[in-house]
Amino acid sequence: MLNVFFHAVILIAALCFVPVGHASGDSHEGIEITVNINTANAEELDKLLLGIGPDKAANIIEYRNTHGTFATADELENVKGIGAATVAKNRERIKL
Repeated sequence: MLNVFFHAVILIAALCFVPVGHASGDSHEGIEITVNINTANAEELDKLLLGIGPDKAANIIEYRNTHGTFATADELENVKGIGAATVAKNRERIKL
């Protein structure tokens, strides 16, 4: 029993020295955040894309319904209220 306790203490002590990574804007607890802009609903677009609120999310859905699916991420620049900077900061999140 003392042997198990000793190993538990060693394990806990070792975990104290494991470096903690800094979270980037593209992940949450090691999970990469991606959004398929051709299938996501407005709530998903709003919550998962940086700089996209409810109005811009609705504009994306409206554009997609009118023009069909997006062929490239850059095509988002054709959506009202979305410019090159918004596309650039979401490029790693956008999937087609």
